[in-house]
Amino acid sequence: MSLPAPDLSKKADNRTTMDLGAALPLTAEVRDGHLFVGGVDMVELARTEGTALYVMDETDMRSRMRRYRESFAANYPSSSIIYASKAFLNKEAARIAAQEGMWLDVSGGGELACALSVGFPAERVVMHGNNKTPLELREAISAGVGRIVLDSPYELERISQIAGELGVEQQVYMRVTPGVEADTHEYIRTGCEDSKFGFTMRDDFAYNSVRAVLDAPNVKLVGLHCHIGSQIFALHSFREAVDVMVELMARIEQGYGCKLSELDMGGGLGVAYNADDTPSTIEQFAELTTGAVKESCEKYHVALPHLSVEPGRSLVATAGLTLYTVGVLKTLPGIRNIVAIDGGMSDNVRTALYHANYEPTVANKADQPRTQIVTLVGKHCESGDAVVTDMPLQQVEVGDIVAVFGTGAYCYTMSSNYNGQPKPGIAFVKDGSYRVVTRRETYDDIYGRDI
Repeated sequence: MSLPAPDLSKKADNRTTMDLGAALPLTAEVRDGHLFVGGVDMVELARTEGTALYVMDETDMRSRMRRYRESFAANYPSSSIIYASKAFLNKEAARIAAQEGMWLDVSGGGELACALSVGFPAERVVMHGNNKTPLELREAISAGVGRIVLDSPYELERISQIAGELGVEQQVYMRVTPGVEADTHEYIRTGCEDSKFGFTMRDDFAYNSVRAVLDAPNVKLVGLHCHIGSQIFALHSFREAVDVMVELMARIEQGYGCKLSELDMGGGLGVAYNADDTPSTIEQFAELTTGAVKESCEKYHVALPHLSVEPGRSLVATAGLTLYTVGVLKTLPGIRNIVAIDGGMSDNVRTALYHANYEPTVANKADQPRTQIVTLVGKHCESGDAVVTDMPLQQVEVGDIVAVFGTGAYCYTMSSNYNGQPKPGIAFVKDGSYRVVTRRETYDDIYGRDI
């Protein structure tokens, strides 16, 4: 793993922080040269709580949840928004999702345990995973989760057996890979035929598998599910996926006499990681998806199902930022300017994994133009350890506080203890105050389990 080749054509954009537009959290502003989010001075927060530090703009997060609920309800009253908690989950995030009327998508026993620990209504939980263990299935069924998403025939047998032992009937969706190519990174493209997820449409496998689901005791098939990928800008992919899924619902009704009442179209709406990104809005996504369902249901003579979507990234990515302290500066003439920070791939692996990129700013110089191109590298023993590659930044000095925007999704939840690095704490900011909702790890936390 190594850094991408330097982009020597990249020029500093001379933008100040507030010119970064859609990449900024909702409440971001600059006061007296400092970056404020949620009315809180990010420089003072960093100095008080230490760095690296994840920060979440609670107002931004709640606003996006409400926009999803309201835009889908306006276009399609029989709908639910299921927060894909793999994007960002701790106890406070689960509490907020519950307060905002979300359902919760959990991928495994750990996320389920977090939800249940704060009293999230189990009937509003949807359990995902391509290889749920028997223990995880037992935990989910015992808790009374609303839906389990079937991913294979093996899982059907396990759910049927466990539900029978517990004396319940478990409602399930079948996850179908619709064969739709989403315009996104290959690692986060999940609806194409070459995917580990779900029942493939090839050779009519998904359709032919329905018989076994309908015949299985203690299991009730109530709907279909698909998820075509993540960080998708081209909405036409969702329209194509809807058509495939509704046609399959029609075939199941005609061939098996089973009218499925629910359709879960997954998530995937992209966000602006960079100032020039122009993703579709939540409202545009809602209008297209609901319109496509109505059109396809009319086309295939299917009754309108209860519609669910599963946003994750588009609820929390932009609400989040990470604060770092600059420790070392290096100039490699004709190659790149290196700014070393006190975090890295242990708190944000997406740059190394996907070549993701983010907008940075110096929080204590937030009113100044970004006049140099830098690469923000981490502190880890790995050549590819970087958070930002070849992006504009203000003239930076050792001790400056750097804020990296757009880190609310898949940074904390994919973090690690590489090189024995404790994971950062998490602070929520709102209305001029902050609260630490997940404390910074200690060495004792990391090694206390060792025997």
